[in-house]
Amino acid sequence: MRKAWGICMSVVLAAALAAAPGYAKTFRWASQGDVLSFDPYSQNESFNNTFNSYVYESLVQYDKKFDVVPQLAVKWEQISPTSWRFHLRPNVKFQEGEPFTADDVVFSVHRMLSKYSMMKSYLAGVTDAKKVDDLTVDIITGGPAPVLLRQLTDVRIMSKAWCEKHNVVEVQNYLGKQETYAVEHANGTGPYILKSREPDVKTVLTANPHWWGKMEGNVTEIVYTPIKSAATRTAALLSGEVDFVLDPPLQDLPKLLADPNVKVVQGEENRTIFIGMDQARPELLYSSVKGKNPFKDLRVRQALNMSVDREAIKRTLMRGMSIPTGELVTHQIYGYDQAANIIPPYNVAKAKELLKEAGYPNGFEVTLDCPNDRYINDALICQALASMWAKVGLTVKLNAMPKAQYFAKINKNDTSLYMLGWAVATFDAQDALLNLVHTRNGKGAGEYNDGGYSNAKMDSLIDAMQVEPDVKKRLGMIHEALMMHTTDVAHIMLHQQEIPWAMRKNIAVTHSADNRLRMWWVHVN
Repeated sequence: MRKAWGICMSVVLAAALAAAPGYAKTFRWASQGDVLSFDPYSQNESFNNTFNSYVYESLVQYDKKFDVVPQLAVKWEQISPTSWRFHLRPNVKFQEGEPFTADDVVFSVHRMLSKYSMMKSYLAGVTDAKKVDDLTVDIITGGPAPVLLRQLTDVRIMSKAWCEKHNVVEVQNYLGKQETYAVEHANGTGPYILKSREPDVKTVLTANPHWWGKMEGNVTEIVYTPIKSAATRTAALLSGEVDFVLDPPLQDLPKLLADPNVKVVQGEENRTIFIGMDQARPELLYSSVKGKNPFKDLRVRQALNMSVDREAIKRTLMRGMSIPTGELVTHQIYGYDQAANIIPPYNVAKAKELLKEAGYPNGFEVTLDCPNDRYINDALICQALASMWAKVGLTVKLNAMPKAQYFAKINKNDTSLYMLGWAVATFDAQDALLNLVHTRNGKGAGEYNDGGYSNAKMDSLIDAMQVEPDVKKRLGMIHEALMMHTTDVAHIMLHQQEIPWAMRKNIAVTHSADNRLRMWWVHVN
């Protein structure tokens, strides 16, 4: 009888706890694409970085206002113009039990700067990391580093011992389609532990019971399911199969807003969507033009730019939820310059004249590479661009594919014309200029300059702004570089995304301009 009573009381207690507002919950969510890799340095893609941040932590992090606050470092000071000292959080352990020390920070910095890392730009200007003692580390820069703290928010710390044990001292060669232990296993100091990973099916994380931090939210299990079909994502949310959809289809927003069990929060994302062009090769890989490269001609780039009807894309495909732009960065970013936000008037006749002057009176054929599961209506926008450019004589072959294959393709410069989106993680324009516009040098610059744009004056401006301590002078450099990007049509800018997040009524989240769902702020009521 006592045993039965005990069982009964356990059930009652469990039910009571489950009903309590603060009781931890499972959070089920979905979006159109999957995690690319749990090796935190193998791909610089914001959704991938989001998932890695659940497991791996950095020395510093953002708060809700995007101010830099402590994470694995409790404090820091600049001890010289080229040296920052970080005092590490004591008594922190990795999820498999290894103590966190300065050795792990030094190892992680060196690993992130290594050959196959796609995250080197977050250590732009950093030349070394040196251990002072077990809980103190110095980060050395080649000169003043005005954006260093913001860069470090995405420098995730790995266990040196774990990497050595599992033969993952080197970063996964993502572009070479390498598979390593770190791709589907993880061992960080963060609030969640990677429990199981089924690529393109389901990823499950559970709360780290030994995490040093304080959880503001109440999620103890994360179940993520990639759902490529827009209609299926909407149906899953409406039925309660999932709690949250990161990228609800814009056409379904009225239906979602009308459901009493669903709510939508939205805001402007600090991401621009644009088209890149191969401007490096003497002959395009995927074009009917032989013996020369039409995208090397400014007139051709201008023609394509002015034959994009951005307002039509906003009205039809984006349902009003985009901000047409001609500038590389959004207004939330430090260095944004309204003067550089020049959107050419939509003018088919003028575009034809420019193509004729450039020697292409009948246009030409070219392949447009595009993801179909990364940005809002990405493949549909590419289809629309193909139709718009057809009006000026171009025959555009659309090559759309899942982002896992897409990024592996374009990051190898295996493209002639491609779509890309860029959210500025540091909220400083240097990040976009360094990654997208600087000539690729194998040391972190130009990692996502997939069209090979190269301009010596631009490079010198970007190099100078990385070490310029004078705020006014540095801002002038950023403005000059952004204007040069616009007038040179280094990319064909399309728009800034406005991001809606859709969820069940019992979910509370903090919407972020960088479109990263920070799980430690999520409540399931």
